[in-house]
Amino acid sequence: MKPSDLLELVLLAAIWGASFLFMRVAVPEFGPFALVAMRLGLASVGLMGLLAWRRQWAGLAPHWRALVFVGAVNSAVPFVLFSFAALSISAGMSSLLNATAPLWTAVVAFVWLRQGLSAWRVLGLALGFVGVGFLAWEQVSFKPGGDHAGLWAVGACLVATLCYGVSANATRRYLANVPALTVTAGSQTAASLMLLPLAVWHWPQTLPGPAAWGSALCLALLCTAIALVMYFRLLQRVGPTQAVSVTFLIPVFGMLWGGLFLHEQVSARMLGGGAVVMLGLALAVGLIGPKPR
Repeated sequence: MKPSDLLELVLLAAIWGASFLFMRVAVPEFGPFALVAMRLGLASVGLMGLLAWRRQWAGLAPHWRALVFVGAVNSAVPFVLFSFAALSISAGMSSLLNATAPLWTAVVAFVWLRQGLSAWRVLGLALGFVGVGFLAWEQVSFKPGGDHAGLWAVGACLVATLCYGVSANATRRYLANVPALTVTAGSQTAASLMLLPLAVWHWPQTLPGPAAWGSALCLALLCTAIALVMYFRLLQRVGPTQAVSVTFLIPVFGMLWGGLFLHEQVSARMLGGGAVVMLGLALAVGLIGPKPR
């Protein structure tokens, strides 16, 4: 991986790390369907405008089936599932479960595309997951109650990360030669249209407050429109397993933003877990370890 790609990977992790905090603020007032539909709708308006300005409409029609599929499994379904989970479990737990996406990506690549991983990269993925678990364990908390809401939320997060693994490999296989902006704009527009009827049906009866609106706007413009252009660009340059490894860094930044803006304590456990995550990431993307012959 080139230094420029690694820098973009870290920046993307910083942006997506903040998304779990924004969801925790916005979803109780908007609800999962309305929040995600607005997030995707606002992002798709901006992306389509940029696509029109660059005159890159031609790439949409020939690849519309793949764009609809990627929109569903990379945005519509997982965003709703993570928003649903944010109602019951902490942002730390959500970011921990989000870090299983590289494992699903590798499994899907092996089963579907018959692509293997070296032993060192498998070790890196496993070490990264252990580091994320160590880092986020003290943040894991379920809301009390006997309705098993936490269990359903954990299941929702795991299904969402499986969707990310499918999406990463589908993009690599069917949209590898399509510009990143076209992939992002087309898939987000398709996803927003899928969720529009559900958003109308579940629109909140009470107008959300300024904090919820601000969080929703940040989710749409920063964590969706800008971040997904970066993600698809990385996906095309470095491949699905390495690109999805960004999820190992997301809990680090999620807790950092919590310390800066929510006055959460940054403990030695967080710093130690972050170091383990960095080591696992370096192994997973091939920055350290023996090079293949």
